[in-house]
Amino acid sequence: MKLAYLFSGQGKQFPQMGQDLYKQEPLYRQTIDQAADVLALDLKDASVFDDPQNVQVAILAMSVGLYRVLAQDLPLPEGMLGLSLGEYSALVAAKALDFETGLKLVQDRSRYMAQAAEQNPGVMAAALKTSYDLVGQACEAAQTVGKVYPANYNTPEQVVIGGEAAAVAEATHYLKAHGIKRVVPLKVSVASHTPLMQPASDALAVRMAGVHFAEPAVPVFSNTTTVPFTASSVKDTLILQLVQPTHFSTCLQKLAAVKPDAMIELGPGETLTHFAGKTLGRDLASYHVDSMATLTKLRQKLEMVAE
Repeated sequence: MKLAYLFSGQGKQFPQMGQDLYKQEPLYRQTIDQAADVLALDLKDASVFDDPQNVQVAILAMSVGLYRVLAQDLPLPEGMLGLSLGEYSALVAAKALDFETGLKLVQDRSRYMAQAAEQNPGVMAAALKTSYDLVGQACEAAQTVGKVYPANYNTPEQVVIGGEAAAVAEATHYLKAHGIKRVVPLKVSVASHTPLMQPASDALAVRMAGVHFAEPAVPVFSNTTTVPFTASSVKDTLILQLVQPTHFSTCLQKLAAVKPDAMIELGPGETLTHFAGKTLGRDLASYHVDSMATLTKLRQKLEMVAE
């Protein structure tokens, strides 16, 4: 069986996330305990794991824990893809980044982003059933009001924009005036993947100087460049990731070219599974795992396929 993995980013975390997995899956529990020791955080405590300040390291630990659980029984994947933060999970899973090093790096990344948001407050909104060209026109038209940019090209018809509140509002008005019925504000205070994150990108560049990356054991496609990371490109690419848009839809198409039998999303929610369906169609089997119930369901499905 040929598999591809998708690693969740932020946005779909939920209360008590991973607690059932911690209680019932020994290797998952071992992974969370390892992260807790590295970060000096009691991550077995749901209030600590769910704390918004810890969300990036929590998702990384959860995603890696799930990957380790599945890797016990499943073959090495043909390729991997993460959304934003999820790229760090993918790089750890692909043995390009040591887990403990990754945890500390992501903890600092989270802090840099929060500090940048204080310097450059921003908002984001998702435009649905639109086109890339129209979103670009809307952002260009709104530049007279303030800074706003395309931030996430999630599917062929969904683009997230980010920037200063007044400019995002103006771009939203432009889109609605041009027939786009749904532009949904996102519950964030950080304009990720736009130039407003430049202070975070600068800080991450300094932090990256002492981090070692190895060659990924399997291809991990970059949201920023749409080509697989290499040991020599990964630092610069992750630094640029904070200020340049993600191209998840294009990466999905490239990942599909390896002809996997199934895509498995690891981490909270099923956003990436939804993106895969919108981009690639529903014929490709896709699953998400973020609980004991979804893990059990996946195991049952894969046993059926194996038979």
